[in-house]
Amino acid sequence: MKLFVVTGPSGAGKGTLIRGLIGRRDDLEVAISATTRPQRPGEEDGRDYYFLSEAEFLARIEAGDFLEHVVYVSGQRYGTLRSEVARIHAADKSVVLELETKGARAVRDAEPAAVTIFIAPPSFDELERRLRDRATESSGEIDERLELAREQMREVDDFDYVVLNDDVERAVTELDAIVTREAAGVGRLSAT
Repeated sequence: MKLFVVTGPSGAGKGTLIRGLIGRRDDLEVAISATTRPQRPGEEDGRDYYFLSEAEFLARIEAGDFLEHVVYVSGQRYGTLRSEVARIHAADKSVVLELETKGARAVRDAEPAAVTIFIAPPSFDELERRLRDRATESSGEIDERLELAREQMREVDDFDYVVLNDDVERAVTELDAIVTREAAGVGRLSAT
């Protein structure tokens, strides 16, 4: 069982590619992250996120319950609970984490065998269009995410693989090939 970390800037398409990958495989499960951000309409605690208060989140940090945790845009906290990774591994599945780059590096440092995969948008202009089109954040939050994305794009070489999300089907196929190769213990492919 492996730990796959899919990272990249907001709007790169990490979630879309992960959903496509999970649709092809029954040996993977996405870990549910914990967050302090408010629950959005249609989201369910324990399905979309584990929604925690600031005090609960801080207590869990103090207890060492997180594999990684970060403070993200607008001061909201996000993190991966060790118990969530253990739950998935106990089901005899490999874990997929969808993280921003700081969290991905923290997991890599804590779990050196983790496989890190950076999802890159075709261009920064396309990334901005995707963020503005999805309209889940305020204009100020989008601007913060774009500034962070500029920084994250400079970190691309810090990760094991880079998958260009210029065509969803092609990118999912590439991601699937990486997972298959890594799960078989063959080792790193050259990034495309």
